[in-house]
Amino acid sequence: MTRLAHAGSPFALRAAIFFVSAAATVAAAAEPNPDTPVAQVFAVHAQFTYVEQEASNFNAPYAGSNSLSPGRGAETADATLYLGARLWQGAEAWVNGEIDQGFGLDDTLGVAGFPSGEAYKIGKNQPYLRLPRLFVRQTLNQDDANLDGAAATVTAANQLGGMSVGNRVVITVGKFSVGDVFDANQYAHDPRGDFLNWAVIDAGTFDYAADAWGYTAGAAVEWYRRCWTLRGGVFDLSNVPNSTHLEPGFHEFQSILELEQRHQIAGRPGKWLFTVFDSRGRMGLLNDAVQQAENSGLAVNIAAVRRYRSRGGASLNFQQQLTANLGAFARLGKAAGNVEPFEFTDIDRTASAGLSLQGARWHRADDILGVAAIDNGISAARQRYLNAGGLGVLIGDGRLPHPGPEQILETYYSLSVLKAAHLALDYQWINHPAYNRDRGPASIVALRLHAQF
Repeated sequence: MTRLAHAGSPFALRAAIFFVSAAATVAAAAEPNPDTPVAQVFAVHAQFTYVEQEASNFNAPYAGSNSLSPGRGAETADATLYLGARLWQGAEAWVNGEIDQGFGLDDTLGVAGFPSGEAYKIGKNQPYLRLPRLFVRQTLNQDDANLDGAAATVTAANQLGGMSVGNRVVITVGKFSVGDVFDANQYAHDPRGDFLNWAVIDAGTFDYAADAWGYTAGAAVEWYRRCWTLRGGVFDLSNVPNSTHLEPGFHEFQSILELEQRHQIAGRPGKWLFTVFDSRGRMGLLNDAVQQAENSGLAVNIAAVRRYRSRGGASLNFQQQLTANLGAFARLGKAAGNVEPFEFTDIDRTASAGLSLQGARWHRADDILGVAAIDNGISAARQRYLNAGGLGVLIGDGRLPHPGPEQILETYYSLSVLKAAHLALDYQWINHPAYNRDRGPASIVALRLHAQF
């Protein structure tokens, strides 16, 4: 059973027809000419993505309010309009309007490494309008754009076409996603185009500032210098963990630092990123919540022990082109395991790795085959909290007598239907969902249609 009308729902069907038709019409015209880069002054882009997921039947002797249900399905659909304009030299402004509809599996609950990056922590049966991004980006070139080493910047959603130099400073201010700037990876960072699992497209421990849809208000500064980039940012947290509302004025905030090093191995490009974050907000200690419940005889309530404190974490992100068509990636992450996560998901340590292969060998150069493996873990304090009946951001089976690592395998094949439209089939195998050896393993199959121009 699904929580949204199947593929025949008016919004999903009409949007799919419109976007696929538009993509076919404008894809050739939108293709930039790298030999004659022009400082673009205005841009209009759009995208549509539809995802349907179905979970298999699996062993589930008991369940809690945040458990994954066997034999269930869910659908999401979203359409986004991107409008960009150049304000003055080096400055561009972007506004994104988006219509969303649908739910993740079990209302986006039941697995810490949740299987759909297209599912938010809030859903609706009817289409609704949001404004996910409204920001200004200023680029300050530190080299002459006419010098050797300047390169064409391809026009894309939230990026105007023009010239880019190696040494520059980029400042972004407004409402956007932390993932637009930090923890990027060429092969695993876009649920509309590559992997779907939350712990593949971002480090599972990266508890980045966001509202329930994944966006926040703040500022980021990037300093590009030859093969290095240093990034920093300050962002609003939610007013309470996982809220639909942000805490304005940086009363609860997150600071992020990231160092990126680009290199070549055997003439093939690659890069490393090291990211650290520190969240300052009203959060509860897990052991305090359990102790209070034991003393009072009441249910575990993390909200009752929230105080102003910090939660930090760090992650390492790697990507490397191996051949002209094959790329590898990996992430490692660790976050404080004694405090409730504020925004993202219930992961205290994570490791993921995978491969991405373009289909040139079988004469399908625009097709992509991807495979990834994930291993997520939690602290002893979080195990105790969940076993006492506590609820996390996404998980909580009511008890956790036999904890284990949450292990996930994901593979997908993205078929190029048109130049700007792809149809993908995705499969995920989840062992010990929500770190529970008593439940699972679960298989989740997804179909994704994505079109853009």
